[in-house]
Amino acid sequence: MIVVAALAIASLLDCGIGAGWRQRGPARLYEGDKLFEYMDGNSEGYLVYGFVRMNGITCAKGDATVIVDVSEFPDGESAYGMFLSNRDSGQSIEPIGTGGQVAPRKAIFAKDRYFVEVAAEQEGDHTAELRAMAEVYAARIEGSVARADAFNWFPPGMDGGTARLVPESVLGIGALKRGYVAQYGAGKAFVVTEASPAHASAVMTKLRARFAAAHDTAVTQDSFEVSDPYLGRICIFRKGSRIGGYANVPEGQDAVSLAQTLAARLP
Repeated sequence: MIVVAALAIASLLDCGIGAGWRQRGPARLYEGDKLFEYMDGNSEGYLVYGFVRMNGITCAKGDATVIVDVSEFPDGESAYGMFLSNRDSGQSIEPIGTGGQVAPRKAIFAKDRYFVEVAAEQEGDHTAELRAMAEVYAARIEGSVARADAFNWFPPGMDGGTARLVPESVLGIGALKRGYVAQYGAGKAFVVTEASPAHASAVMTKLRARFAAAHDTAVTQDSFEVSDPYLGRICIFRKGSRIGGYANVPEGQDAVSLAQTLAARLP
């Protein structure tokens, strides 16, 4: 099944996306940590999201050259997380695939379990052409354009307009292995989903041991608040199999009230 999927992506990567474009050189394929051979130090940013493989080609028309790379991840959540980690937070997200952005020299988008990059090598504004190419590839890739439900859990007003997936050590805490974080003027909200309520309860026990000065709050039956040298004022709660809360809450803001608002939005 994996081989079939890889062949399917390779087959749709052709340069016949507009008049005059031709493939230059052989197609590229990198799997797992072999991606290091292609992008050196930047490969870690892909591997942390569970990178599986990358298929790529170079398209040329006259002196113009465009690099097209399609990276596969384990699921749509990881691929969209990769997109969000690469997007410009000051620029809006366009409806290309699950979401995309187009800049003068590079277009990126995610769709299903794929993250796609279309980049012009030459200086100048190639926005229109890159957008057209990205839209063609987005239409060719089959699969869902749905985002994870977690994006609906956070209150509006986020910096950059959206939460983002943190693939490991949420808030820099090893016990919070993978989850979503949203930045606000009033602090940083986060939600981590564990395998079960029992697993989540065990993580809360570890967190209470880490934050020894914590005191209980009324957010949920299992919640606490504490001041930390690195995370500032922080309020953490458990609701079923999910752990959430706020960190870096500034003076004048009620961390418990913020956490209660977040907890009420969780299913």
